[in-house]
Amino acid sequence: MPQGIKIQLIYFLIISVIGLIITVYDKIAAKAAHRHRVPEKTLILFGFFGGALAMYITMLLIRHKTRKKKFMLSFPLFIIMHLAIFLALNFLIGKDDLAIFWDKIKFWEKK
Repeated sequence: MPQGIKIQLIYFLIISVIGLIITVYDKIAAKAAHRHRVPEKTLILFGFFGGALAMYITMLLIRHKTRKKKFMLSFPLFIIMHLAIFLALNFLIGKDDLAIFWDKIKFWEKK
């Protein structure tokens, strides 16, 4: 598997796990009225930056925010956007151009 795809998958995995955790935490906090809630803006931002698929599935499974149109409409759109970006980065852009791009952002490797 190419290095670029590995980086993207690790990113989506990490952001999805964090998004899943804050979604479940917010559901628990919603049931216990005295607990601090996660702002809706935070949930939407985590969805926008890559956690939409995991958060959307979690919201449906635990029945959290399912009555809010902004979540039920925006998260599927974010998922489509993430898929389009992933496909564009990995299959539509020339392989040579993408390899150069990934080499430039490997700031953690010593040259």
